[in-house]
Amino acid sequence: MPSVSSKLLAPLSRRTGLQEASLARMAAVLVFSLYLYRVGRRPLGRLLATLMARRQRTVSEGGGRRRRQPHRAAAAVNKEFAVELLRLLRIMVPGVLSRESALLGLHTCTLVARTFLSVYVATLEGRMIKYIVRKDIINFTRMILRWLCVALPATYTNSMIRYLESKLALAFRTQLVRYAYERYFANQTYYRVSNLDGRLENADHCLTDDVTTFTSSVAHLYSHLTKPLLDIVIIVMALGKLAKSRGGANVPGMLLAGLVIGLTGQVLRLLSPPFGKLVAEEANRKGYLRYIHSRVIANAEEIAFYGGHQVEMGILETAYRSLMRQMNTIFRNKLWYVMVEQFLMKYVWSGCGMVIISLPLLLGNKRTDEMESDGGVGERTQYVSTAKNMLQSGADAVERLMTSYKEVVELAGYTSRVGSMLTVFDEVGRGQYQRALAAEPTDRQLRAIPMKDGMPLIQGRVRESGEGTIILRDVPIVTPNCDVVVPSLTVTITRDTHLLISGPNGCGKSSLFRILSGLWPVYRGELQKPTTENMFYIPQRPYMSIGSLRDQVIYPDSVEVMRHRGFSDSDLADILSVVHLGYLVEREGGWDALGDWKDILSGGEKQRMGMARLFYHRPQYALLDESTSAVSMDVEGKMFQAAKDAGITLLTITHRPSLWQYHTHLLQFDGEGGWKFEELNTETRLSLQDEKQSLEKQLNGVPKMQERLQELCTLLGEDSPVLGAASTDFLSSEGSESRLRKDSDRSGSE
Repeated sequence: MPSVSSKLLAPLSRRTGLQEASLARMAAVLVFSLYLYRVGRRPLGRLLATLMARRQRTVSEGGGRRRRQPHRAAAAVNKEFAVELLRLLRIMVPGVLSRESALLGLHTCTLVARTFLSVYVATLEGRMIKYIVRKDIINFTRMILRWLCVALPATYTNSMIRYLESKLALAFRTQLVRYAYERYFANQTYYRVSNLDGRLENADHCLTDDVTTFTSSVAHLYSHLTKPLLDIVIIVMALGKLAKSRGGANVPGMLLAGLVIGLTGQVLRLLSPPFGKLVAEEANRKGYLRYIHSRVIANAEEIAFYGGHQVEMGILETAYRSLMRQMNTIFRNKLWYVMVEQFLMKYVWSGCGMVIISLPLLLGNKRTDEMESDGGVGERTQYVSTAKNMLQSGADAVERLMTSYKEVVELAGYTSRVGSMLTVFDEVGRGQYQRALAAEPTDRQLRAIPMKDGMPLIQGRVRESGEGTIILRDVPIVTPNCDVVVPSLTVTITRDTHLLISGPNGCGKSSLFRILSGLWPVYRGELQKPTTENMFYIPQRPYMSIGSLRDQVIYPDSVEVMRHRGFSDSDLADILSVVHLGYLVEREGGWDALGDWKDILSGGEKQRMGMARLFYHRPQYALLDESTSAVSMDVEGKMFQAAKDAGITLLTITHRPSLWQYHTHLLQFDGEGGWKFEELNTETRLSLQDEKQSLEKQLNGVPKMQERLQELCTLLGEDSPVLGAASTDFLSSEGSESRLRKDSDRSGSE
C-alpha cells in the first residue's frame, strides 16, 4: 500500500513542489470532510424539514382581519421580480450618459479603491506585527507612519461610499418620483385610482414611503453586493499568493471554504422566512393606518359634531393592532433566523478560517523557515496576522452576501408594491379598471352595463368636438360601485339651452356632471361634448388651493399663463366686483397675500370665489352643482345673469325656485331610473309653486284646529257636527292638492 501511495503522490509532489507527507495530509483532510458531509446530510435534511414546517405555521399566524382587497401576487425572488426590478431600474437610470450613471460609476470606483485599501492595510498590519516580534524599532516606526498616511484616504473613501450611496438613493428617488407623478396627474388618474379602481388602497403611501424605501434599498444593495464580490475576488487572489509564499497549496483551503460557504448558503436559503411577503404586508398595513389617520383629519369637524371619537379611536386601535401583529411576526421570524445565521457565520466560519490559515503552516515547506535568522517566527507571525485580517475581511464580505439575500427578499416586497403602483397608474390612465363588486350583478346591472367575468366593460364612445353641443345617446348613469342610477339617458343640449336639473337625492344629478367632465366612464352608448377646457365645474364647496389671493381667482392657471392670456390684476379686480368680492384685495393685504384660504374665506365667499373662476375662464358650459347655496338670492341672481350675458351656457343643480328664471329647459329625475326633459315655463311654474305653498300652509292648520275643537267639546260635554264636516273637507283638500300637483306637472310639460 505505501508503494502505491508513493507512486501516486511522487509526480504530484514534483509538479507542485510540496512534500509527499504534506500531500498525504491534505488528501486525508479532504476525505474526512467528504465523509462528514455524507454522514450528516440526512440528519441535517430532517432537521431542516422540521424547521421549515414550523416556520410555515408561524407565518400563517401573522394575518389579521383586513378589508377585502383585490388579488395581488405574493412578492418573492423569482422571474417576475427580476423583470419588475429591471423595469424600475430603466426608469431610475434613464441612459448611459445620465447623472445616475455617472454616480454609479463613481460609486463603483470608490468601492474598488476601498477593497484595495483593505488588502493593503491587512498586509501593513502583518508587517508591523512581524517587526514587533523581531523587536525591529526602525522598521516598526516606518510601518506605523505608513499606516497613518494610509488612514487619511481610507477614512475619506469610507465616508465617500456612504455619501455616494445617499446621493444615489436620492437620484433614484427623483427619477422614480418624477415618472410616477407624470402618470399620477395624467388623464385624471389621481381621481380615478381611488374612486374607480380598487387595486391601490393608499396611493399617497406608495408615492412617498414605498418609493423612498425602495430606492434606498436599491442603492444600499448595490454597494452591499458589489463591494463583497470585489472583496472576495481580490482577497482570494491575495490569500493564494500569501499561501504560496509559505510553500502551501491553495486547493485544500479553497475546497474547505467553498464547502462550508455552500452548506451555509443552502441552510439559510431553506430556513429564510418569506421576508418579501411579510415586509409587503407590513407596508400595506402601515398605509392603511395612515389612511385612517387622514380620514380623521379630513372629517374632524363632522366627527366632533357627532361625538364619534370613541368609534374612530376603536378603528385606529384595530388598524394599529393589526400592524403590531404583523411586526411581531417579522420580529419572531428574524429572532431564530439571525440566531442560526450568527452561529454559522460567526463560529462555524471562524473555526473553518483557523483551519485554512493553519494548512500552509502545517503542510507547507519547512525549509523556508530554517533559512530565517529567527527560525521563521517573524514570517509565520506576519503570515498568520495578514491571513487572519484578510480572512476576516473575506468572511465579512461573504456574510454580507449571505445576509443580503434577506435584503433582496425584502426588496422584492417593495419592488412588488412600487411596480404594482406604476402598473395601476398606466392601466387606469388608459381607462382599464378593476374593482371587486360587493355582490353578484343584478339583472338591472346586466342590462345596463356590459359585463365580462364579473367586471364591467367600458364600451361607450366619447367624442370631443368644437361644435359646442352636448349629446348623450343611450348613456347609462352608473356609480363606481356599478350601481345603476339611470339605465339609459338620451339628451341633446345646445349652446342656447340653459338646463335646470332637479330630482331627489341620489337620483344621478351630480353623477351626470361627473360623466360630462370625464371623471366617470361611459359604459354604453355615445357621448359627444366640447373639449374639457370648454366645460367648467363648480361644486358646492369649491377647492381653495395653496397660494396667493390671485391664485385663488385664476386656479388652475399659473400667473405666467394668466399674463399670457392677457389678464392683469385690474381685470381680476373687475371679476371680483361682479361676484361682490371686491373688498377682499384690501382686506387681505393685496393680491400677493398668502394664507389658508379654506379657513380665511367664509362659505359664501368661497362659493363666490368659485363663480369668479367661472368669469375668469369663460367656458362654453358651466356645470353648477349647488354652487351658490350659501349666497344671498339677490347676489346669486346677479351672478347668474352676468354668466348668461357673458355667453356661458348654464347647467345647474339647485333647489331654489328663484333660479328657474335663468334657465330654459328642465331635466327632472324621479329617483327610480326615470327622467323627463322638457322646456321650462318659468312664470306658470312659479305661480303654481306659490299656490301650492299657500295651500300647504292652510292644510297644515286643519289638524290643529280639529284637535282644539275636540278638546272644547270634551270639556263642555257636547258634540259638534262641524267635526265630521271638517274631516270631509280635509279629505277633499287632500284630493284637490293631488289634482293641483297633476295640473302643475301637466302645465310644465306643455
